[in-house]
Amino acid sequence: MKTLLPLVAVALLAGAPAAFAQSDNSDAVGPMVTENKVDTQTFVTTVPNANMFEIESSKLAQEKSASADVKAFAAQMIKDHSKAAEEFKTALSQGQTTAPIKPAGPALQPKEQQLLDDLKAASGKEFDTKYIKMQADAHKDAVALFSTYASSGDDPAMKEFAKKTLPVLKMHEKHVKELAVAHQ
Repeated sequence: MKTLLPLVAVALLAGAPAAFAQSDNSDAVGPMVTENKVDTQTFVTTVPNANMFEIESSKLAQEKSASADVKAFAAQMIKDHSKAAEEFKTALSQGQTTAPIKPAGPALQPKEQQLLDDLKAASGKEFDTKYIKMQADAHKDAVALFSTYASSGDDPAMKEFAKKTLPVLKMHEKHVKELAVAHQ
């Protein structure tokens, strides 16, 4: 557990499942993450980037997937994560943090951009497989981050946002697991 939460934060910062595999990178986040706490600065800088990756990868899925169920899931991701982005901005404006977040939205981090580029290069069944895997990994990481912040966050508005968003993320995680089984 001591290495899991720092790795979750790193993975979400990158929007990447690959960061989870780096077990020797537990000090990458430093004092921002402890065994059962995520600091507000980490949370508010991680969420918009991860959210944008979810939306952009799902837009690709709507364009490139040949599977109706993948396209339907992608449409739901775009709808729910767009709503979450607006709710995040509201919570940020009501919160106590002074974290620097660009009003127009964050650019993707390099690792997220690389994942998106990999997805753009894929097609057919390979595309669906990559998209489903990326969504499964991203939602596993997001559920862990939001659960931790919802229980231990120190900014009341952001903590409430995490609590409110967590059930939606858990639903996404469940649906993407069902997609993974259907597309094996």
